Amino acid sequence: MKSAKAFSPAGISSFFEICDTLPDGTPIKDLEKVGARGGGFGFQKGVTTEVSVSEGEKNSIGVFINGREAPEAETTRAVVQMLLDKTSKKYVVTVKHRVEVPIGAGFGSSAAGALTAALALSKALGLNLTYNQIGRIAHIAEVKCKTGLGTVGPLMLGGCVITKEPGAPETAIIDRIPISADYVVVAGVFGSTPTKDVLSSPKKRLAVNRWGRETLEKILAEPSLENFLQCCRVFAEKTGFATEKIRKLFTLADEAGAIGAAQNMVGEAVHALATSENAERVAQAFKRVLPEENVLVANVDVQGARLLR
Repeated sequence: MKSAKAFSPAGISSFFEICDTLPDGTPIKDLEKVGARGGGFGFQKGVTTEVSVSEGEKNSIGVFINGREAPEAETTRAVVQMLLDKTSKKYVVTVKHRVEVPIGAGFGSSAAGALTAALALSKALGLNLTYNQIGRIAHIAEVKCKTGLGTVGPLMLGGCVITKEPGAPETAIIDRIPISADYVVVAGVFGSTPTKDVLSSPKKRLAVNRWGRETLEKILAEPSLENFLQCCRVFAEKTGFATEKIRKLFTLADEAGAIGAAQNMVGEAVHALATSENAERVAQAFKRVLPEENVLVANVDVQGARLLR
């Protein structure tokens, strides 16, 4: 029996543009080229995954999320299958995800699960793949299963990430706004929005893509943390994602002195960026309208997904 463990920060997405068709509207066939332009933050709460493997008569895959069997975790299954296809032996694989963020509320939990499963399983199987090769497998699984588009690449870097050109790791062009690890993200969560619903609604796609491109241009014209968050907040309004509840959290974050706040893409949730001195004030403000367990506080993760000892 061999086992390995990996951690990925949650990836909070602040704005995005869906990039899965050619200019004439035909779907892109090569999944390494499908993705998103966008931006967001690595968040030190995330997904820790332990994978154990033993040789068996035939391949079998068990996936658990926070101790509960999770047949619905199709992205993780797809990753495991792709890696098992690279070996001639048969294995019994058990994947245990510990997820510290709400699932389906714009924290990139499926990408973090896919990436940590890929990192840990490739180590346990002794496959000797590079970081980008592992990332490409997680990216393809996520696109295939429609749980996300471009979160894997940013999770490999951490920090305040801007994806300028879409695709899998090595295809995408990703930049960052320099940020130190003592910045804190305070997130307030009302509820989740299934990514599939957004990806399959022509009206939503149109709005996202129109404003997503404009948001990217405005951020790159002045790549400061303040301008990044301000542009992303406008994106949430223009695309129609922002609800009254979301606006209430924006106002509370402003009043508590946050550097800025934007909506999680996609989810009924807000992330505010604060200094370590100020984070507690922002968290307390959010707790005036949300139960305590729906307010998450963690430092910005500037390291990205990694194997653990």
